[in-house]
Amino acid sequence: QKDEMEVEHLATLERLRQTQRQDYLKGSVSGSVQATDRLMKELRDIYRSDSFKNNMYSIELVNDSVYEWNIRLMSVDPDSPLHSDLVMLKEREGKDSILLNIIFKETYPFEPPFVRVVHPVISGGYVLVGGAICMELLTKQGWSSAYTVEAVIMQIAATLVKGKARIQFGPTKGQYSLARAQQSFKSLVQIHEKNGWFTPPKEDG
Repeated sequence: QKDEMEVEHLATLERLRQTQRQDYLKGSVSGSVQATDRLMKELRDIYRSDSFKNNMYSIELVNDSVYEWNIRLMSVDPDSPLHSDLVMLKEREGKDSILLNIIFKETYPFEPPFVRVVHPVISGGYVLVGGAICMELLTKQGWSSAYTVEAVIMQIAATLVKGKARIQFGPTKGQYSLARAQQSFKSLVQIHEKNGWFTPPKEDG
């Protein structure tokens, strides 16, 4: 098996290629050739990657668009409180993952994607109001076109744990939305100089 890829994933890539060809012929191309090519490569690499095959996360393309991905993060550090929360989430709601939404622009990979948490509501873990994620990696200053999507996903998983993320059970104030996430991320970038990208000091005592 030359590609070491599941049949369904090969089928997805083929379907995307067909759609892109149709769009090209119809003159209704979305995004840019450069971004589309890179995202197809990223998707192919992820389908082959160990982290994906070991079910650390799953990927679903929203409306079959290579520019919007839903990532279900299923595996975090087993010693973290977040891991215990995920176990409880499964018991309570039958969901066993953190749903992330990633939107790529036609300027990708030269500009970072926009990533937000969709569900569940999380406190700590550098997750902002609306579900945006506070990571220098995801800002123009911190981004590099060499970063792979897989590396970004793994980095987010590590950041959530490092920031002591906890799932908020019970009624939560304000659900996450794309607009709110974009707004809080924009504010974060603007006050970046004032607050910096520091690691909060350990509690005294």
